[in-house]
Amino acid sequence: MSTGNLIKRRILVVGANGMLGQRVIEFYAPLNDVELLATSVEDKFVFDGLEYVQSDISNRNEIKKVVKDFCPDFIINAAAFTNVDLSETERELAWKINVKGVEYLSESARVLDSHLVHISTDYIFDGKNGPYLENDIPNPLGYYARTKLASENVLKISGIRYTILRTNVLYGTAKYSRPDFVKWVVDSLRAKKLIRIVDDQINNPTFIDDLVLAINKTLELQKEGIYNIGGNEFLSRYDFTILIADFFNLDKSLISKIKTEELNQPARRPLKSGLITIKAQSELGYRAHSIIQTLELMKNELGL
Repeated sequence: MSTGNLIKRRILVVGANGMLGQRVIEFYAPLNDVELLATSVEDKFVFDGLEYVQSDISNRNEIKKVVKDFCPDFIINAAAFTNVDLSETERELAWKINVKGVEYLSESARVLDSHLVHISTDYIFDGKNGPYLENDIPNPLGYYARTKLASENVLKISGIRYTILRTNVLYGTAKYSRPDFVKWVVDSLRAKKLIRIVDDQINNPTFIDDLVLAINKTLELQKEGIYNIGGNEFLSRYDFTILIADFFNLDKSLISKIKTEELNQPARRPLKSGLITIKAQSELGYRAHSIIQTLELMKNELGL
């Protein structure tokens, strides 16, 4: 559809009610050269006045009808079953959303020649030798990680135009989502709650708006393949928490340092992980904010 000489890009955002989906919608909704459709499993959309269709990514007929009716140039898949521990017991559901859903999207994309942008994770690696490059050999530890690796493999054999953006420890603001890690730390420490944070999981936390900008660069440049997206700073979850506490002048004595194994979580986590973003920097022009810059942005937006 065009307005005068303006050719509009048709963008379908799947999982639009989630934290990432919301930020993607907020980025694209004001743009004149974009025709946007949001879809998610919920019957209501968190934003008023935007075009929305309810659909379940794990229901082949439902999601394929949404794609076929809208005929997008780009599909951004921000939908996922992300509960790492619950994935160990809810295996069928995790597989249906994370793998079959991607299969159904790719089937539709193949027919329409749509470009599919899919979000993946550093959890596909075992965390023994991180941080990782795009071509390092995956070795997933848990079932969630296995589903995410399987979703990547679905795309690799699909014959469609696709881009996989791997990310880790996503944080940032979304109006209608549960608190992210930063807000949880701030709220907990302000409420004088003791929090236990692991010091043996190393990552480069990803600011959600940086990921949105990377998605947009992918669309603009029509880049295909796999790209790592993350922050510039590699640090433990404990050190990240200390940074947050320092920035917001909170009581660090409420933060206790523990090891991952003390949490007795159902799913194993990669420990020495994180993602090297040199390829995204050189090919997408990706530039991450520093953690301090992102905390400043969040403080202003949330009034923290």
